[in-house]
Amino acid sequence: MPQLFDPIVIRGLEIKNRAWVSPMCQYSATDGVVGEWHHVHLGSFATGGAGLIVAEATGVVAEGRISIGCPGIYNDDQVAAWKPIVDFAHSQGSKIGIQLAHAGRKGGTAVPWIARRMATQEEGGWQAVAPSAIAFEGYPEPRALTISEIQALVISFGVAAKRAISAGFDLVEIHAAHGYLLHEFYSPLSNHRTDEYGGDFDGRTRFLKEVVTEVRSNLPESAPLFVRISASDWTQGGWTIEDSVRLANHLSQLGVDLIDASSGGNSATAKIEVGPGYQVPFAAAIKNGAPILTSAVGMITDPHQANVIIESGQADAVMLAREFLRNPRWPLHAAQVLGVDIKWPIQIDRGKI
Repeated sequence: MPQLFDPIVIRGLEIKNRAWVSPMCQYSATDGVVGEWHHVHLGSFATGGAGLIVAEATGVVAEGRISIGCPGIYNDDQVAAWKPIVDFAHSQGSKIGIQLAHAGRKGGTAVPWIARRMATQEEGGWQAVAPSAIAFEGYPEPRALTISEIQALVISFGVAAKRAISAGFDLVEIHAAHGYLLHEFYSPLSNHRTDEYGGDFDGRTRFLKEVVTEVRSNLPESAPLFVRISASDWTQGGWTIEDSVRLANHLSQLGVDLIDASSGGNSATAKIEVGPGYQVPFAAAIKNGAPILTSAVGMITDPHQANVIIESGQADAVMLAREFLRNPRWPLHAAQVLGVDIKWPIQIDRGKI
């Protein structure tokens, strides 16, 4: 079985190891344009030996951002700002992807450390949209999307994918988790539509499958396509792991290469059983139930823990978030713990001994 520091090939992309950086919101863009913070933040992971870095949730339209401080990839200035970050990651031997997103009913907030509220119109805020006019707890009621608006957003995801490739990104991840728009559509908790985009499993997953098809058609054949899902709503009457396995089988047929298996985010009252590796069973269930690769997330912190997940076949890669915030060079440390010799950047090689 593979180990944490074995390479993996997905379509035409070889990734040097399976210790990957999970997308993490930074709320530090201006008008959707990333800047110095993102250069240093994402660049530090590249100098730290990450095989793959996935940049944070990035709006495919201005109103698709989570906050007024979140990045976008819907204009040329944004593409130009991403490019040097991508180039630096490549210079360090890391691959880099971008998470394309629409925040749906949870969009349009102020920057969280400034104020825990929705952004005003004067600050650049907007009215959120959703499959149905059902508010997430503590948020204002969103406006239900029309069918023509849904279809326009499908196109927007495809255009964003094309822009991502022009910026040099190696792969695209579609964000369909954590209570954001695509998750809102497939979860029965938030989708009460009675048209072709609601109702049963096929109706509620239609929007996501249309987005996947459009994005895949705008990517080179050699570029991998990931989808992050919430594998369970952790709520009675919500989306389940059985639904996720069924969805993964559909997505694999549409050209998705890997399911990034997270959970939750669509119910403020969900009872989530949190602990080390608590979401790994979701990745394992999807991997065992569908012909698709998976990545595991959720309180993965220890090198031995991460290696066992890969070695035991529970997932094909691990994605770390908070642990990378604490130590951006976690892979260099993990390799030493596991007794694996990997190349360090020449500028910091003296620290290897």
